[in-house]
Amino acid sequence: MEKETLVSSSSSSSSWGADPPPEDCWIEAHRELLPRWRSLRESSQTPIPISISRVNQFDAARLDVEMTAMLKEQLVKVFSLMKPGFLFQYEPELDAFLEFLIWRFSIWVDKPTPGNALMNLRYRDERAVPTGGKEGAQLIFLNCFTSDSVRTGLEGPGLSVSQKIWYCLTTVGGRYIWSRLQSFSAFRRWGDFEQRSLGRRLWLLIQRVEGLYKAASFSNLLIFLYTGRYRSIIERALKARLVYGSPNMNRAVSFEYMNRQLVWNEFSEMLLLLLPLLNSSSIKKFLLPFSKDKTSGSSSDESECPICHANPTIPFVALPCQHRYCYYCLRTRCAAVGSYRCARCNEAVVAIQRHGLGEGRTSKN
Repeated sequence: MEKETLVSSSSSSSSWGADPPPEDCWIEAHRELLPRWRSLRESSQTPIPISISRVNQFDAARLDVEMTAMLKEQLVKVFSLMKPGFLFQYEPELDAFLEFLIWRFSIWVDKPTPGNALMNLRYRDERAVPTGGKEGAQLIFLNCFTSDSVRTGLEGPGLSVSQKIWYCLTTVGGRYIWSRLQSFSAFRRWGDFEQRSLGRRLWLLIQRVEGLYKAASFSNLLIFLYTGRYRSIIERALKARLVYGSPNMNRAVSFEYMNRQLVWNEFSEMLLLLLPLLNSSSIKKFLLPFSKDKTSGSSSDESECPICHANPTIPFVALPCQHRYCYYCLRTRCAAVGSYRCARCNEAVVAIQRHGLGEGRTSKN
């Protein structure tokens, strides 16, 4: 009996060695264990809430506008030698062309716009991002299972092809059509037509549509300031949300240029306020005694009026320095300034006299 058991055990071991497990058995085991592993992770995985700076999003939009203006300025210089006003009639087409170029080489190829790139932002398809629940937990688990990086809440695919096309049609095409429609209605003067005419009705319709769009934009702005999502109606309709492109990149902005700009703006405003209050002739006369070239005034032509630099039609002389002036120039200066000084010698003028008369002095008042 012992021999038979040994023989049977040896035969079973030899048969096991002869038939090893298949090579893809680990795949079947993985398929069997994966649902259990998902069910364990579903209870613990929740979406990570993220907050995108509203200032960054507004700055990105402003930078895009400035970039378009810079490109437009360079393109206008190319046509500077052509007929004046040639580009003015095609300005909407030029703006649409530049916006299309920016869209083509940024959003269409899954890259951020220049403003978004400077602010470390990118567009994300919010429809493909889980918002919670069983399905969201499964998608989050799959993203974590396939990647080794730590979750930051910024994960998610870019815009789909349909979203990109609709974004181009609404931003580039919509703005172009609206600007052309407004210019055409203003050129045809639809607003001046009769009350029941077709042009008048179309003009009223344009005004109502514009009013509704502005009201919707204002409502979207209030919602954006509260939630921090979708800075425009187009982004909200397409579910295209701006998120940070890199979680480790800080918004490093140097305020040196901004400070200099603020200082210069305040200084220029102060000059614009003070310069109209200053009398340039009085300042010039006050600084004349301190100037080095005091003989420059005397070396000039004595026959010309030092105020209008023309030959006096009605010559009068200032007393007591005897320098010739036009009557109207000298009379207006003496009437405007209480103690007028001669523009040539800076001596106080006490009276004026017609040139060539020995007597009959006339007071300046």
